[in-house]
Amino acid sequence: MKCLSCKHGDMLPSTTTYFTEFNSCMLIIKNVPCMKCEQCGEVVFSTSVHRKIEHIVANVKKLTSELTILEYDNVA
Repeated sequence: MKCLSCKHGDMLPSTTTYFTEFNSCMLIIKNVPCMKCEQCGEVVFSTSVHRKIEHIVANVKKLTSELTILEYDNVA
């Protein structure tokens, strides 16, 4: 599959670190499975991974912390 962003690189299975900020809090999820462009680094998540990320974020929003770092395999 070619990258939809740069149109040149191939999308290869990889992992990435997901960052999001909400309510003055930062959430970092390490080693999230993705497809990453070998040319430009564009990252695309599968529907199932995206749903798991949404679930993780919803659960973390219940916590009151300024910074949360999670390992994807431990919480997905």
